[in-house]
Amino acid sequence: MFRQLSYWLSLWLLLPAGLWASDVKTPVQASLNQLSPEQQRKFDYFYYEAANLKNAGKYDAAYDLFSYCLSLDTASSPVLYELAMFQLQRNRPEKAVEMLKSAVAHSDDNFTYRMTLAGLYRNLGMYGEASDSYEELVKRYPDKSELNYYLADALTQEGEIGAAIDAYNVLESTMGMNETLSLQKFKLYQTLKQPDKAFEEIEKLANKYPMNARYRLLMGDLHLENEETEKALACYQQAHEIDPDDPRYIVSMANYYDQTGDKEAAEQEIRDALVNEKLDVETKVGILSRYVQRLQQTQQGIENANSLFQTLLDQHPEDTELKLMYGSLLMAQQKEEEAKFQFQLVTEMEPSNEGAWQQLLNISLKGEDIPEVIRICTRCKELFPEAPEYYFYLGIGYYMQEKYQESLDTYYAGLKIIPEGNGVVKSNFYGQIGDLYYQMEKMDEAYKAYDEALKYNENNAPVLNNYSYFLTLDKKDLKKAERMAAQCIKLEPDNATYLDTYAWVFFVQGNYTLAKIYIENALSKDKTNSAELVDHYGDILYMSGEKDKALEQWKKAKEMGKDTDVLKQKIAKGIYIEDTESK
Repeated sequence: MFRQLSYWLSLWLLLPAGLWASDVKTPVQASLNQLSPEQQRKFDYFYYEAANLKNAGKYDAAYDLFSYCLSLDTASSPVLYELAMFQLQRNRPEKAVEMLKSAVAHSDDNFTYRMTLAGLYRNLGMYGEASDSYEELVKRYPDKSELNYYLADALTQEGEIGAAIDAYNVLESTMGMNETLSLQKFKLYQTLKQPDKAFEEIEKLANKYPMNARYRLLMGDLHLENEETEKALACYQQAHEIDPDDPRYIVSMANYYDQTGDKEAAEQEIRDALVNEKLDVETKVGILSRYVQRLQQTQQGIENANSLFQTLLDQHPEDTELKLMYGSLLMAQQKEEEAKFQFQLVTEMEPSNEGAWQQLLNISLKGEDIPEVIRICTRCKELFPEAPEYYFYLGIGYYMQEKYQESLDTYYAGLKIIPEGNGVVKSNFYGQIGDLYYQMEKMDEAYKAYDEALKYNENNAPVLNNYSYFLTLDKKDLKKAERMAAQCIKLEPDNATYLDTYAWVFFVQGNYTLAKIYIENALSKDKTNSAELVDHYGDILYMSGEKDKALEQWKKAKEMGKDTDVLKQKIAKGIYIEDTESK
């Protein structure tokens, strides 16, 4: 139950070493309630028993005793604090926030409680509350200058860039200028599009550390962004004199040649680096990846980098990371087959490389290569037995081949490995099971599966849509169908398919006015040129008394590719005929 969470760990890291025990008061010190001597003895006994149980790793029992302590003294900040930590471990951050706020309210002068609450706000993305909390801490503890760093970070996340810079300046005034602060301010000035001030921060670093080539290169890059090519070149040359072996110089010079229109010199600069025996493969990969990033940012032809990758691959044919990078570059160029070859090589050389398998799976899904999807997922089930996504897509593969029982078996097997807390994934699996039972004409089982899916995720829009639509086809529980279809529209108001379902629910109930409103809305949002929607529009128009317009829509649906006996009969006879074939 009490698993450590990533944000919980990072919360501890937010605080300086040794801080946690610095001012956590004993239960007697930290309560606003006046307990009788007997109540106090009972409270103290259970509090220390709970603390001992926690230290012994008996967390469930400790939680129960701390909860009992809170029932004895609802204003005990130490108990509220301890329970808040347990709530974090139980993945109930909202409850933890509530308890920490109470702990702060009952112990207004406690630094640890305030700092923990601020850190939790920050980790939960509640940056406004976090910055307010850090501002209060800065006011109350002006001697703790490091608080300005946390304040600046929260303000940055909140989008208050100017205020964040002010906080960094306060910190700099007490700590003195250092690389971390200057680089943070440099990034913020760039965000504010104040290149002059950004340049000043890097220039200060270059002057303070004259033998560090990095800052000269950064100055050159800034000049290059401002199209000050001569100044940029001067900075690059200064950096090269300081450190002739700095690989960043190569990328900067390639960028310089790109910007001055000398593409051949740019590529040659990178190529020379790639064949340089003094540079190791990691440095070469870093040089090449920075160059590719530059090409992508400047929207220049990234195909120029392909031959450079080939040069590096010829030198290091065994490097799987390099093949993955090249495959990703080819994907960006929409060269799926060439990319597939690189990823396939990686899976053969390093079968446990899940990233390569997932790239192959994405290519196969995109290309609707169902046999390949099945091959990949079957192999990945063996290699990564705890990963439910391969069961999911394997089930889809079998579904597309109309092997419904194999698909059903796959989804039920996948359900067994999904962790209990992952309700969204379980819901998706049950949704697929419901669709399968529908195709197998086992409607009771289908509806049970959909109910199970919604139990795990009540906002599973595809399930809500399919469940609703199939109920209308069966003319069962139409009010339930209407509620689910309405929930779909609330979740995705611009989804043409969901709007069509909502329209059809009203159509089956005989409410043709609302049906017409929603089908017309669906058609206005449809980006797939769905013949099904047009056919439905014709049905609704007919039942609304607009028979000529209905015929026009039926003919249009046929022209768009819908070819069913029912549609042909509607066109031939000019009347609405219920489609029982789709049931």
